[in-house]
Amino acid sequence: MSGNQPRKNLAPSQDFRATRDFLLAAREDYEAARSKFRWPDPSYFNWALDWFDAELATGASARNVALKIVGENAAELSFAELSRRSNRVANGLRKLGVKRGDRLLLMLGNRTQLWETMLAAMKLGLVTVPTTTLCTAEDVRERILRAKASFILVEANLADTLDGLPADLVRITVGAAADGWLSYDSLIVDDATFTPSEPTRADEPILLYFTSGTTARPKLVLHSHRSYGIGALSTMYWLGLQPGDIHLNVSSPGWAKHAWSCFFAPWNAGATVFIANQGRFDARGLLCTLVDNAVTSICAPPTVWRMLIQEDLASYPVALRSACGAGEPLNPEIIQAVEKAWGLPLRDGFGQTETTAQIGNSPGQLIKPGAVGRPLPGYDVVLLDADDNEASEGEIALRLDPRPVGLMSGYLGGSGEVVPITGSYYRTGDVASRDEDGWYTYVGRADDVFKASDYRISPFELESILIEHPAVLEAAVVPAPDPVRLAVPKAFITLIASAQPTSAVARDIFTHISEKIAPFKRIRRIEFGELPKTISGKIRRVELRRLEVERFSTATRGALEFREEDFREG
Repeated sequence: MSGNQPRKNLAPSQDFRATRDFLLAAREDYEAARSKFRWPDPSYFNWALDWFDAELATGASARNVALKIVGENAAELSFAELSRRSNRVANGLRKLGVKRGDRLLLMLGNRTQLWETMLAAMKLGLVTVPTTTLCTAEDVRERILRAKASFILVEANLADTLDGLPADLVRITVGAAADGWLSYDSLIVDDATFTPSEPTRADEPILLYFTSGTTARPKLVLHSHRSYGIGALSTMYWLGLQPGDIHLNVSSPGWAKHAWSCFFAPWNAGATVFIANQGRFDARGLLCTLVDNAVTSICAPPTVWRMLIQEDLASYPVALRSACGAGEPLNPEIIQAVEKAWGLPLRDGFGQTETTAQIGNSPGQLIKPGAVGRPLPGYDVVLLDADDNEASEGEIALRLDPRPVGLMSGYLGGSGEVVPITGSYYRTGDVASRDEDGWYTYVGRADDVFKASDYRISPFELESILIEHPAVLEAAVVPAPDPVRLAVPKAFITLIASAQPTSAVARDIFTHISEKIAPFKRIRRIEFGELPKTISGKIRRVELRRLEVERFSTATRGALEFREEDFREG
């Protein structure tokens, strides 16, 4: 039997706990975790009822802190308290007339009502559609229609901005109720016990996510109690979480990473979900918060890490024993800075909205510079060329025999049907290379990798070298059309606050590039400015590529664009 093969015939919570306890014990024994791991495979399983309520909210762990929020909407709730509060919300929604399978668009910031509602929805059999509060009214209308949502729950200050919503949509606000909206508080009933209407099948849906849409229109990804509840065991293992940890994940609600690391993975481990609500991001403020609250584990995207390393990290006596990055690959320069300051390995990981964590540098293992790590327990990863042949460099793909539990149920089609994944592999759309020891190095999105002078260019490789320059905060490399080479690498660069977009800075960056990058893949053009991003914070290189094509056709260049030939003598 494969090490990834699910097992059967144990009670749902018993099997889940046994698997979870095995991974906790094998936290730093990667070989054992990979070879001996078996996915739990219950026919019926409700993560909120069978795990959160039955295991975390009872017995010795009931009084432990489940959720702590500092800053705006500050709160602290135990597992038992959060269980009771979510029961009251579930009973209130039931009185409102929700039915199993109904879809609830959830548009809240980091406040207790978000966690209460997600748990309540799971208990009722609702499908939650997490949505960032940064969405426009047009975005929300489109999501409601595409997701076929019957209910919407939003921040009160957003209600008046959401016009043109379907007439039959049930509308709820947290805070003062706007005209035509119900108040969240008015739904809460006194009964803190909840009785499910029927057993929950493990494959029943619980979440419907929109992807970030870096290269195309966002897709709708459907997840179940099995795929995200059970599947998040791989994420727990990668993060290295243990019972009693205080885990801070820097991620906005509405995106899958928030469910990964602010919900399922920490609570699978019995750890505290810690939230630092800052409003506008403040690196020094976040570092002080880590110290003041004795946070033991942190996960943040590279954008945040790049801002943190601008500070004197060594002057902050953190209690961290685990640090991770996700969302986009970590550059070696960031990893080295954290290691030097805190003596702590900064561990990268890879996954998608469609999956839980697939590949990662797990605790206690060798970290190779630039490598994202090795396949995590429960995932059989291969690299495929265009003809589905395995290769040492190619598209990251998952074998579907056996199917990894952490893989989505499928995409939602235009008519609302679930489009299942078929064939022998699930292709991720991301490209990586694998070395002889089995470590994977991220190359880029398949749509972002390009050729220049017939050489294959990895944007991520060049961007990693660029941000080693002290003036560079962020960079995105795309092909710029060229009449001789067909395309040349061009970097769009955001500078740190103290640097100015001058000719002298451009010259210094070109000098840095020439010392670090082989001539055949050297960046030939740079342009200073802000990078276009999705509302989830991911860089939209596709927009930059289109811009360069347009400029080439009109023989124009950017106002703050500098080219290598501008600095040639004579």
